[in-house]
Formats: sequence, structure tokens, C-alpha cells
Amino acid sequence: MASQDHIRNHVERGFDQSRFAVLTVESLGRSVRGSQESRDAAMPPVRRIKAADLGDVLVRGIDDFEAYRTDIIFLCLIYPVVSIVLVWLTFSHGMLPLLFPLASGFALVGPFAAVGLYEMSRRREQGIRITWLDAFGVIRSPRFGAIMVLGLALLAIFLLWLLAANLIYQFTLGPEPPISIAAFAREIFTTSAGWAMTLIGVSVGFLFAVLVLTISVVSFPLLLDRDVGLATAVRTSIRAVAANPSPMAVWGLIVAGGLVIGSISAFLGLIIVMPVLGHATWHLYRKVVP
Repeated sequence: MASQDHIRNHVERGFDQSRFAVLTVESLGRSVRGSQESRDAAMPPVRRIKAADLGDVLVRGIDDFEAYRTDIIFLCLIYPVVSIVLVWLTFSHGMLPLLFPLASGFALVGPFAAVGLYEMSRRREQGIRITWLDAFGVIRSPRFGAIMVLGLALLAIFLLWLLAANLIYQFTLGPEPPISIAAFAREIFTTSAGWAMTLIGVSVGFLFAVLVLTISVVSFPLLLDRDVGLATAVRTSIRAVAANPSPMAVWGLIVAGGLVIGSISAFLGLIIVMPVLGHATWHLYRKVVP
């Protein structure tokens, strides 16, 4: 009798786990698709802005950062830590040619990494007292599944960029790894193959950056802010970039320049640069999507 109960309990647990998995998949599907009302509604309008508006966006981002500086700095300590770990792995595993692609590729996953900062700006906008713990409030968002799917898409793009960067190295300076940093730098700046790798790599990296900017510049904030599906969020982001090509190009340069500055001081500058850019992105969304 005990054996039958034991078997029955296993069957029941298996059934419960299966039912939970089905409910999870259904919830993810609803999050990605959006509600029926949102699918029937018109696309969110997109406003034209000027490059001068980006100054106001940055000022508002700095203001958000200063309002909760201690909490945000504590939260953003993870950025330089992760960057330093990646650099260490690059050196310890003989992947020196991927050092720059790794550092520059951080911009490709940056929009997803800053989701918690968007949430903090959103709550501050509503007059809610916030701490760094509120950055994790995004987990309770009805569109969290869609946010995760878009984040995984950016991660896939980042991995494709690393693969492309490695192939470019293999066909120019490779296939043997460099013997030292000095030798690698000498090959880059004093050989035609090194210049070819740099030019091709920068060009390909630029295309990856444009792709990520286009599909994500307002997607994540829109998913946090409104009842929309993933497709609507991405399409709105594409429309926002198409309607504002010059301001968005300038914004992309600001983000790239900020990340370079933040990375120079052993990535410690990211503790300030990332939150300012993250909060500013929320206010950019507010300007573009009324």
C-alpha cells in the first residue's frame, strides 16, 4: 500500500509540474503577444525630436542619478565587476583578439542590462519613493516575459558579434593567437592585415550597433510602461528611429562615447555612466513616444 501511495505521489508531482510548465508557457505567450485589447489598438504614436532635445534627456538622466545616487551606485557595481571578469577570462584563456569586441559589445546588451534603471525612473516619475530594490520590480511586470525574450535576442546578437569578430581575426591576423599584447598592438597598427581587421571589424560592429539601437531604443521602456506586445514594442522602436534618424544617430554616438569613457578607468566609470545613460534612455522614450 505504501508503495502505491509513493508511486501515486510521484505521478501527482509530475502532473503538477507539467501543469505549471503549461501555465508558464501560456503566461509567456500572453506577455509576448500582449492583450487582445493591445493587439486591436492602434500603434503608439511617434514624435519627431531634435538633436538639441538630447541635452534635456541627459540632464534628466543625471537628475535621476543624483536623486538616488547611493542606491544606484550600489546597484550598478555589477557592471564593472562583470566587465573585469570578462577581461580576466579573455586573458586567461588566450582570447586576446576578443578583448575589444567584448568591451565594445557591452553596448549591444546594455539596453537590457539597464531595464532596472528604466523601472526606477518610471517609479520616480510617478512620485513613488524608491530604493535600489525597486529596480527588481520589473520582475512583477505583466510584460516581463516579453522583456526577457527581447533581452535574449540582444544576447544572441552579442554572441553573433563575437563570432563575427573572431572570424574577421582568423581571416586577417590569424589563425595563430598573438604572443603578447605588445605584439598584437604592433600587428594592428603596422601591418596591412592589422588595418584590414580594424576597418572590417569597426564596419561590421557598426552594423550590429545600428541593429540593436533600432530594435531596442524605446522597446524596453515601452514594454514597462504600457500594455503592448513584443512585436508592437519593436515596431514602435523601428518607427522611432526612422522618424528621427539624425537624433538617434547622435544618441548612439553619445552611448558609445559614454561607454568608452566608462571603460577607460578599469571599467569603474561604468558605475556612473551606465545609470546616467539608463535613466536618460527612459526620458528619451518619453520624448519620442508621447
